[in-house]
Order: sequence, then C-alpha cells, then structure tokens
Amino acid sequence: MSIDLEELYRDLHANPELSFQEVRTAEIAAGHLVDLGFKVHRNVGKTGVVGVLENGPGPVVLLRADMDALPVKEATGLDYASEVIGVDHEGREVPVMHACGHDVHVTCLVGAVEILAARHEEWQGTLIAVFQPAEEWGGGAQTMVAGGLYDLVPKPDVVLGQHVAPFPAGWFGIRPGVLMASADSLSITLHGKGGHGSRPETAVDPVLLAAAATIRLQGIVSRELAPSDAAVVTVGQIHSGTKNNIIPETASLGLSIRSFSNATRDKILGSIERIVRSEATASNAPIEPEFHYEEHLPLTVNDEAAAAKITSAFQQKFGPGKVINPGAVSASEDVGMLAQAAGAPLVFWFLGGADPSLPSFKEWAESGNMPEDIPSNHSPYFAPSIQPTLSLGTEALVTAARAYLGGSAAKDH
Repeated sequence: MSIDLEELYRDLHANPELSFQEVRTAEIAAGHLVDLGFKVHRNVGKTGVVGVLENGPGPVVLLRADMDALPVKEATGLDYASEVIGVDHEGREVPVMHACGHDVHVTCLVGAVEILAARHEEWQGTLIAVFQPAEEWGGGAQTMVAGGLYDLVPKPDVVLGQHVAPFPAGWFGIRPGVLMASADSLSITLHGKGGHGSRPETAVDPVLLAAAATIRLQGIVSRELAPSDAAVVTVGQIHSGTKNNIIPETASLGLSIRSFSNATRDKILGSIERIVRSEATASNAPIEPEFHYEEHLPLTVNDEAAAAKITSAFQQKFGPGKVINPGAVSASEDVGMLAQAAGAPLVFWFLGGADPSLPSFKEWAESGNMPEDIPSNHSPYFAPSIQPTLSLGTEALVTAARAYLGGSAAKDH
C-alpha cells in the first residue's frame, strides 16, 4: 500500500472541520492506521484518534498531529480551496478553512507512520500516533488526557510534533527551552446603568468604561513589564448595545494574553483585574466587573537534551544549514499537555511550508527577518506549498522517531 499524500492533503484542505467536529478527518486517519496494522482507539477526548504499533522491546515514541480548522473564509483561490460552511460552538454559521496548516500535520503523520510501519524490521519499540482534536479551541490535548489517553496506550518516553510555518520549505526551526508562549483567553463583563442616549447623566455608560479600560490595558506591557519580559495583551472583542440612542446595561471585552514565563503571566493577569476594577470604580459602576477565565495553553517547553538529539538528527538528514533556532514565538500550542501528563520530554519544531523560490526569501536568508508579504498562519491567504513541504514534513517525523526507536539499522537511516 502506498498513500498518495498530495491527494490526501488536497482532500483534507477542501473539507476542513472545526474543533471537536473532526469526525471525517478522524475517520480518515483511523482508517489508514487500521490498514497499517495499528491498534486503533477512536473517540479519545471526543474526536481524537490514537494508533499503537508495538514492535518489540524499546522506547515508546509518541508522534502528534492536530486536526482542527478555523472559522476563516478562504481567499487563496486554490482549485482545492475550502467552501465549507460550519456551525461553531455558539450555533453560528461560519466559513471554515485550514488556515493554520493542520491539514499538513495530519498528512505528514499519515505518511510517517506508513514509512515506519513498512520498515518495521529496522527499528524496535512502540510507536504511538495521536491525531488530536481542538488545538485551536485550546482544550484538545487536555480532553484526550482526561478521556483516558494514557489508560489506553503506554506512556511515551518522548513526545514529538511539528507545526508548519511561513518560512521556506526545506528549513526547520528547533529551539531548546521555551519555544512558544503560554496563552490565556479572558472574557470580562462590565456593568453600567442603562438609559436614554439623550440623558447620559442618569446612566452609567459601560461603553465608555469598556473604551477606557481597553486603552489602559495597552499600558501593561509597555509600562508595567521590563523590556526583557516579552508579552502580548490583545483586546480582540468589544460588544455592547443594541441601538444608537440607548445607553446599554453591560459591555463585554474579550482578551488574549501571551507570556513567556509564569511569573510574567501572573503579573499581567493581576494587572488586568486591577485596571478593570479601577476603571469600573472611576465610572461609578453599580456592580463589580466579572472575569471569566476560559482556555489556558501552557508554555511550550522543549526538553534541552531531547531537542539537542533531534537537532543533531535533522542536521545529519537535511544539512546543518537548514536547521535554525527561531527564537521564542508568541503563538501558543497545547501539545505540551500530552508530554506533561506523561512526565515525558517534549520536542516540537517548526516546518517550513512556503515556496522557497519566492524572491522575498532572499532577504530572509540574509537578515533572518520574515518577509511581510508572505501570508502567515490564520490568514485567509495562508497556503503552504504542497511540495516539498509534505515530503520533508513526513521525513522529519520519521527522522525524529528513528532518533529514539532502537534497532541495528536505526543509525544508518
């Protein structure tokens, strides 16, 4: 059996599914695992799929790919572009697109397990393939753990994974220590006193309160943190009111917070509550603000020794000039929860996915600065180059797994 990875990728890209709705994607992954001789567990953490291939004594290696797409209307113009309309968790109809490249991740993992299964005589140990739901939701990994993942499969000795990124295909980004920021999502309800727009003196305007709080929140990073303490505070949503001449009763803010240390995170969250409460007092709000903490993604931290091991393996496989340290990235991931729950080291890396022949990358190669004209993840124009991205992403997973899986032929791979 040989899987046509390009055909699989186009199919997944054209048929994206939102978080915890990845039923079709999960069944495709499960079907391939069954065909390859894996013991398969479906519906782990709602829609997650796990395959186990035991191949004698040796290390237990977990390879992970996330499956979910985003509520984004695709604008790439590709002949396999998504035209899917889905229903989100709030019951709203939304366009759906693989704007973050999870279709690349699924395809590469399918390709990698096919190669490893076909070459099973070259290695020893246990291979676990995890197709995880709801990374974009922020709770997919934890939901799989809570759903009994490690009751179904042995705890791994290492957790490995990758994320496609908008730098040239053929390059890989690995960093020991903190690779990606922690992320917190926070919703705040602000209370005012409703009234007629013509008589603001009789009301407490939560719209003004929301605006004042939003401006003050932008001072946390610039004025309360040291320049060396990188962080991001984004107010991504402001909602209030129903009519132009009505002062509403409430307003709501939706925040995203990124930080690179737990101490910085704690300071930011404390500052947010202090500022919002103070603004509510200054506005004479009749009721205290309400803070609703939603998903939390921990820091993505690569084990130092394990990252060095994978870096060395990649340098031997792809060439030393193709493996870079990308620095700490302010995006976030939940893959670390799979490693934390198992007490295992994590190695997570970035896979270049853009066309390496683009003129913009000449400057990138010389300066290290990403070109601004290359669409990034979550953009409606995000479109990884199918090749060599898929073949290299597949080879990267195989190479990383073989760095741990034993066998006399492992050193020659």
